[in-house]
Amino acid sequence: MESVEQWLADLTDPITAWLGGINDWVYSWVVILALVGTGVLMTFATRGVQFRHLGNMFRHLRNSRKDAKGGISSFQAFTIGMATRIGIGNITGVALAMILGGPGALFWMWIVAFFGMATAFAEATLAQLFKKRQEDGTFRGGPATYILHGTGSKTLANLFAVFMVFSMVVAMPMVQANSISGVLYGSHNIPPWVSGIVIAVATGVVLIGGVRGIARATEWISPIMAIAYLITAIAIIALNLDALPDFFSDVFRSAFGLDEALAGTAGGIFAAILNGTRRGLFSNEAGMGTNPNAAATATVAHPVSQGLIQSIGVFFDTMLVSTATGFIILTSGVVSLQGADQSAASNLTADAVMGTLGGWMAIPFSLMIFFFAYSSILGAYAYAEANLVFLGWTSRAWRIGSRAVAIFCAGIGAVLAVPFVWTLMDSAMATITLLNLVGVLALTRWVTTALKDFEKQLAEGREPEFDEDTAGLQKKLPSDAWVLSD
Repeated sequence: MESVEQWLADLTDPITAWLGGINDWVYSWVVILALVGTGVLMTFATRGVQFRHLGNMFRHLRNSRKDAKGGISSFQAFTIGMATRIGIGNITGVALAMILGGPGALFWMWIVAFFGMATAFAEATLAQLFKKRQEDGTFRGGPATYILHGTGSKTLANLFAVFMVFSMVVAMPMVQANSISGVLYGSHNIPPWVSGIVIAVATGVVLIGGVRGIARATEWISPIMAIAYLITAIAIIALNLDALPDFFSDVFRSAFGLDEALAGTAGGIFAAILNGTRRGLFSNEAGMGTNPNAAATATVAHPVSQGLIQSIGVFFDTMLVSTATGFIILTSGVVSLQGADQSAASNLTADAVMGTLGGWMAIPFSLMIFFFAYSSILGAYAYAEANLVFLGWTSRAWRIGSRAVAIFCAGIGAVLAVPFVWTLMDSAMATITLLNLVGVLALTRWVTTALKDFEKQLAEGREPEFDEDTAGLQKKLPSDAWVLSD
């Protein structure tokens, strides 16, 4: 198998170098400005929705398992989204950002998340507004749908859908499987090809059940794994409370290039910004256009309700989970960012956890990584399927073919080189993010109108319920998803 892995490396290394150069330019001059700029604009347009409605976010999340009416509940839609949000991006992605950009990359991940909460709110609210009812009573939608019916651009909508299918069927499974195999090989000496076979089989078992099967699986896997990881992180933080001041000091000094010793291998403040933004986007997905596909499936009384729930997911992802990972790496005392290369990212956090809590954590941590990545693969396919439906590629051949490709990519991703799979994912992320942000910016008035309707009902002491005839929308919605029954 080593010869096969070497052959794959020889094949992919030139692609990595070529795409990497393009990615550096695109992220440096386009994606960062578009992502943060949109977040700032959405924060102003919604008058700081991420602050003003923080309490309502928790309230709606607490009640989100109710009133699904036979469809997918708000909580299930949230967990499908969290399946791709909380996962490898918070573990391997954070480690990779810190290797390349130093501890300061964490600060820029916080900035992306801070403004990203407003962007996530906007795109999820739009997904709910423009969602369409399916024959089985569930809903489908997402950026392709709101771009088409909101802006009228079929070309832009189709482009988004095509690139989303590629991203979620090809790039995402590769990244997740690669991280699983890296940890299993580093901690248990399990050959990557063995991991690839196991991941491919496990993925195929659930994909046969479609979106409902994915919803059922992620409803349990995502919260349990997130809680287990946070408990692990809390234990490490409790053992190293005296290191908290130094941790935040290192992050801020590195973020602004105040200490050369804390610079990443790419060097300097620019590397911290660049890598923090990239990994922050992959981790919390705010503005990326992925989570709206999950948000659209929820059965809720008002579009803003799901917007609030998806927004708080960004907070959980970056401010809690990613920050915990950064703390674990910096304070463990057993790993070093100095001299580490990209291939070390998969095992950096695992080594830090085991170095702090003991070798007995090897199996529990490996299980966490496996299920984090596995649920992300499942959640990603749910997004892909929503866009296949949008494109009209719904025949049996398309369904079987897309699932087969996802399963294959989950298997082959386990043996590919780390830089290649992350470079491929970066390219895919940049494309769908920019297409999605065009739609979000063009439809800002729809978001603010829905928010005003929600807030008006709250002020009147009512539990908000959406009625498109009285909400003051710019035009009639394209489906009967929001027509109230008698």
